[in-house]
Amino acid sequence: MSNVQSILEYNKEFVKEKRYEEYLTDKYPDKEVAVLTCMDTRLVELLPKALGFKNGDAKFIKNAGAILTQPFGSAMRSILVAVYELGAREVLVIGHHGCGMTNVDARGIVDKFADHGIDSLAVETLENAGIHMEKFLRGFGSAEEGIMHSIRMIRRHPLFPKAIPVHGLVMDPESGALELIVEDYREQE
Repeated sequence: MSNVQSILEYNKEFVKEKRYEEYLTDKYPDKEVAVLTCMDTRLVELLPKALGFKNGDAKFIKNAGAILTQPFGSAMRSILVAVYELGAREVLVIGHHGCGMTNVDARGIVDKFADHGIDSLAVETLENAGIHMEKFLRGFGSAEEGIMHSIRMIRRHPLFPKAIPVHGLVMDPESGALELIVEDYREQE
């Protein structure tokens, strides 16, 4: 059986048994927080629990490494929507130790494109259009470096309100222990 069929079968029982009721909430984050974090599977349940958050407490925006690669990309758009439309009054950028984006080999990823049938002409066309794979796929030297990069991009964004604090933390993906990197970065600039 495929994953999709298995998921659909489980979902049918989930809905039938009304197991969704314990998760009912609205679209506004109760703690007025937006969290930019990594998509790492170890953080899916651990991070909200380590923060003391329950369903509905925060807006979680996830991507590879909690890295903003462009100021007008979808992750930054999500942060702006969380602030302007959904009531977020603080932003947390949370990375983690052992992140797969640490020292990622962007050129190695590009080399794997061909293994999956991507024509090298597609990469060449993108590069010629100004989408440089080294920048697009870049990682960072440490979780702290990645967090600070994203914090700076948020704080310097022309549409981000100056009154909203942006904090940075690193999490241990095994214990959930949090280390504060910066509290309200504006004071550090």
